[in-house]
Amino acid sequence: MKDGAVLANSGHFNNEIDVEGLGHAASRKRTIRPWFDEFIVDGKSVFLCGEGRLVNLACAEGHPSTVMAMSFCDQALGVEYGIKNQGKLAPGVHQLPAEIDMHVAGLQLEAMGIDIDVLTPQQIEYLNSWREGT
Repeated sequence: MKDGAVLANSGHFNNEIDVEGLGHAASRKRTIRPWFDEFIVDGKSVFLCGEGRLVNLACAEGHPSTVMAMSFCDQALGVEYGIKNQGKLAPGVHQLPAEIDMHVAGLQLEAMGIDIDVLTPQQIEYLNSWREGT
């Protein structure tokens, strides 16, 4: 890994980063701030978020109620979508339609008194591309 690499587990299980192995390989470990540690491995800094646990839970100290409310709305509307489209969807895992997710996000922004602008065509192209960024 490059010097300064940041490791964060965004998967589903807490065993996706070998934290014990990282600790054994490190010549030194220090806590930079709560839930953010630096390991020195072969003279390089490797930063670990949330002790290698699920970063959205470990570093955010749980889900804020707003995030939970939006998630539950998405889940409920996803179930409704499945029921309304019963017999039309092939067996398998289906992604929540973007329209439902955007509707829930829009309601939340409205409830918070936040206006959102419209993406430019260039921003949309960038967001849909893997040519640049991470």
